[in-house]
Amino acid sequence: MPSEAVSGSDLNEAPAAPDERGSLFHSIFEAVPDALLLVDGAGKILRANPAASRLLGYALEELVGLPVDALVPEAIRPRHQAYRDGYAQRPVARPMGAQMALVARCKDGTEVMVEIALSPLRGEGQPYVVAAVRGVQDYPRVKQALQRARHSEAIARIGALAVNTRDPELLLREVPAAAVQGLQIDAAVVSLLDAGRQFFVAAAALGFEAVRLPGNKVPNRPDTPAGYVLAQGGPVCVDDFPAERRFVVPPAVLAAGFHSGVGVPLSDRGQTIGVLDVYANTPRQFGDDDVRFLQSLANLLAGSLQRDQTEAALSHAQRLETVGQLTGGIAHDFNNLLTVIQGNLQVLEDLPAIGADPAAQQMLAAAARASRRGAELTSKLLAFSRRQVLSPSRLDTGALLHSLADMLQRTLDPRIRIDCQAAEKLFALVDAGQLESALLNLAINARDAMPDGGRLSFSCRRCAELPLELADDAHSAHAPPGYIEIDVSDTGHGMSEAVRERAFEPFFTTKEAGRGTGLGLSTVYGFLKQSRGAVRLRTQVGVGTTVTLILPRHRRSEAARAASDDRGVALPSGLDVLLVEDEPEVRSVVRRQLLALGCVVTEMANAEQALAHLAHGGPGARHDLLLTDIALGGGLDGTTLACQVYERWPTMAVQLMSGYATELLQQRGAQPLAAELLRKPFERDALAQALSRALARRHPAA
Repeated sequence: MPSEAVSGSDLNEAPAAPDERGSLFHSIFEAVPDALLLVDGAGKILRANPAASRLLGYALEELVGLPVDALVPEAIRPRHQAYRDGYAQRPVARPMGAQMALVARCKDGTEVMVEIALSPLRGEGQPYVVAAVRGVQDYPRVKQALQRARHSEAIARIGALAVNTRDPELLLREVPAAAVQGLQIDAAVVSLLDAGRQFFVAAAALGFEAVRLPGNKVPNRPDTPAGYVLAQGGPVCVDDFPAERRFVVPPAVLAAGFHSGVGVPLSDRGQTIGVLDVYANTPRQFGDDDVRFLQSLANLLAGSLQRDQTEAALSHAQRLETVGQLTGGIAHDFNNLLTVIQGNLQVLEDLPAIGADPAAQQMLAAAARASRRGAELTSKLLAFSRRQVLSPSRLDTGALLHSLADMLQRTLDPRIRIDCQAAEKLFALVDAGQLESALLNLAINARDAMPDGGRLSFSCRRCAELPLELADDAHSAHAPPGYIEIDVSDTGHGMSEAVRERAFEPFFTTKEAGRGTGLGLSTVYGFLKQSRGAVRLRTQVGVGTTVTLILPRHRRSEAARAASDDRGVALPSGLDVLLVEDEPEVRSVVRRQLLALGCVVTEMANAEQALAHLAHGGPGARHDLLLTDIALGGGLDGTTLACQVYERWPTMAVQLMSGYATELLQQRGAQPLAAELLRKPFERDALAQALSRALARRHPAA
């Protein structure tokens, strides 16, 4: 920089130094592709280069004299002032905001992701700072991470809506909007089949209203876009509509300027009820990630619409079964998707280039958080299924209550205030899904008892022993050391003494016809008895009701033994694994996880191929361990495959995995395999621990 001070209106036109070196420095400052800002000690911009003008949307003369705080989002300007003050105390060359996602505010108010490096200068005794600003949001890896994060956020939002809403029109409006937002495209439309098996437009987003208004009929023929998708039975991609020859492109699509698109069938349990179409104004817009995202949206929408139609046709008792089937199917598709997302995110996290890039780390962290929220959603979906095998495990009851209270605050009547007084680290030995289902049942009962609003409270605490009036011979014979009590209290209308005495009887209900089966409290009672616990009911008319669930506390010795088992059986180097998974994307992710664990992997797409491979008996046909999904398409399922492997090759360890609820384990006499289930989605460490336990079961310690 020139040694003389620069000021006033001559800042941007400050003369270069009279020597050749000053002219060279001036040329470099102007030519650097990164945005450069020369800032004085008061935070005023003294000079800017053309790259800064292009990045921030200001003319060069507008940048000169502008406070640098004007380029900082308003929400963080107070912190930015403190940061500048701190930097003035120790002015050294360094990046700004390490481990943080930085954004700059442009002239039009938009924000751009950036990297910033600061370098101090001193001229004529005055402190100056050169800020080098680089826009990073157009980096391919950042764009891809942002895209996947958008997909995960949209799927989590639509999944939550599918669970919580009973308004199909709302879901129909939100799904095309989520597709447009998640893919950042021009239009989306949902077409459903009517009773005459003709398509009608049920909902549309953005530009499609100009082409086909909702309610318009669309012929169901293979030469139409929707009919072709239906005939193919899977996603159909169009790279360029003007060149498309597989079906007749409607003139309105061409007139609207759409060049590329994707059609995905809305299918649930083998039945197709419609098509989700998306459109873009650019050719070859859609990739494999986009198609998988649309399939997930389509599965959620189809499952929800089918659920609503089924519930309208069945009695209340049958609805409970149907919701379990629907949510189990949704959870299976969702868990397979999350397995692919989480597996690939974990692979990306291990790449050295990602570890050295704070912006990429931030994007990966956002995508990981979204996928974890998706996994939490599937666990809540499965809590509504009544066909789960009871599988007690170590559960933090306080953490469960806080999570449940947070969900109920958003889904119950807003006039009901929810309190949770539950310390965490109170561990019970209980089936987590069944306990959550029981608590949800009690919360719904409490809501019905408070039609005008009130307070719903959750709390938990330790108790030394089972209350005497609730104990029986089965409990006293093998009593666990201590219990945990969970209270669910409401301020509703309460129960009379006559009602309280019959509250746990099956099929007894005080609700009006169509609103209750009388199985709620009786099911809670049976679950707690099966869990070697108990239930207590306290109620007073006009005051409210408290239901206390008493659960056995988790034994520390069992926890220590389980931890010892996990540590004691390390995966041997070169463990030979036979992997059986019918979903290609999931199979690819699990294979990469196994290879990262040092395993040798042989892949099969179904049980029949695996059995033929094992029966062949040639080189490589003997393996140390079978890792198989439960649901394997239309052939043999994974539990049948596991049973045959146990009988014919007893030295081979077996590990089952699934994204379904565990109802399939009840089939074919396979209940003993329930303890070996690895639930999707899972991370690499969980897979390693599961394989270790499977090897330990095959080779029990002496």
